[in-house]
Amino acid sequence: MVELTAAHWMYLFGTTVIILTMLFRQNVVVPAIVVTFLVGWIYTGSFVSGLQSIFNASLTAAGELFNIFLIIAIMTALLHSLKSIGADQQMITPFQRVMKNGHISFWILVFVTYSISLFFWPTPAVPLVGALLIPVAIRAGLPPIGAAIAISLAGQGMALSSDYVIQIAPMLSATAAGVEVSAVADKAFLLSIVTGVVAITLAYLFLRKSILRPSDKHLISWEAINSTVEDEVKETVKQKKGKSSVLFAVLVPVSFLIIIIYMVLAKFSSIIPSIEGGSGAALIGGTAAVLLIAATFFKNVKQALGNVSDNIVKGFLFAFKAMGPVIPIAGFFFIGSGELSAKILGVESSPSFLFDLVQAGQQLIPESAFVAGFGILMIGMITGLDGSGFSGLPLVGALSGALSPTVGVDAATLASIGQMGSIWVGGGTLIAWSSLVAVAGFAKVPVMELVRKSFIPVVIGLIISTIFGLIFF
Repeated sequence: MVELTAAHWMYLFGTTVIILTMLFRQNVVVPAIVVTFLVGWIYTGSFVSGLQSIFNASLTAAGELFNIFLIIAIMTALLHSLKSIGADQQMITPFQRVMKNGHISFWILVFVTYSISLFFWPTPAVPLVGALLIPVAIRAGLPPIGAAIAISLAGQGMALSSDYVIQIAPMLSATAAGVEVSAVADKAFLLSIVTGVVAITLAYLFLRKSILRPSDKHLISWEAINSTVEDEVKETVKQKKGKSSVLFAVLVPVSFLIIIIYMVLAKFSSIIPSIEGGSGAALIGGTAAVLLIAATFFKNVKQALGNVSDNIVKGFLFAFKAMGPVIPIAGFFFIGSGELSAKILGVESSPSFLFDLVQAGQQLIPESAFVAGFGILMIGMITGLDGSGFSGLPLVGALSGALSPTVGVDAATLASIGQMGSIWVGGGTLIAWSSLVAVAGFAKVPVMELVRKSFIPVVIGLIISTIFGLIFF
């Protein structure tokens, strides 16, 4: 029998408070910091050690997750350099020529948004696709709500939930679950495809009767609607194309495609040595850094040194703005890990609080893979209610690692299922106070209508992907 201490109960109380805070759509950073302090104080019996645990928890989390911040910063810096020469627009211009009707336009929006979001995340992808492709799609007969659904489900849903290229989400989930990043990344990728195919196909079937014949009248009516789009749209449209824009519009996608082929060959064949741990992300980050420097030098050699530095600074600003709140939250849930809790609490050894709680309540947990899988999915969806999608990943990861031995399901499978729930809900498909607002703004549709139209396809997609994961993983 596991002996539970007052610190264990405080950890359980803190976890419950964080989940309830998310349910009430409030930020969980302050509760995470407070309960970290209380757990540290109660366990060590020292008020000073409790205060120190606040800092140590964030410091430990930052050390574990800094590679995440770095890859986000480099990829964002690369995108800024591509924008400065107009290469970002050139990458999607060819698709405008084939958007002949609303049906084709829907699937082109899905493909382009997914491709860009997989490498640069949906946040920078939305202004680019929204400014350049939504007007073309609307003229082709696709209703604005259809354009918004295509972009949100493909970007904020399918691409972000796997995050297979940059691998921020799998790193958060896997680190908390205590498993290899590649194990979560591979399974999350397959689950994201299943969820996305189901959700996007259902959404298209629900929309297809509202798709009209191509006409300029559609675009004129749509443009007459009061715009809620940010100034970034105007900036995107007015961006001048440099002489090197075509070169980098081809070079960047081809470079990343080669890396993906290399990683696939490394994983499934003996031709190339296998890529372990975070080596894949490091390869992508290093390539992005070289492309960043090259694109900046092609624009202006004299100012290149300063411009590269400025782009990297912009990248880090975006990275810390996007992921900064995750650090204290992850710090609290890392206390649940026996490997990291001692470092946070400043002692030689300490219990694994979360694992001990699960072990103590083992007789109350049904030994059913489906109950565990759907339970983790629900918890992931609840944590996504904060509108982030990422802040709940340390929780679902930690729970997956703790529940795995009890229910007989691989921890990576449970973590990937929880990751689907958290990001599909909070990443921007079902939460009106998330980045979904930007998608609705570019398409000029009410955000709540976008949520309602997406709800049934997304929920059905998550249910089917969870069943798929539990059966085949």
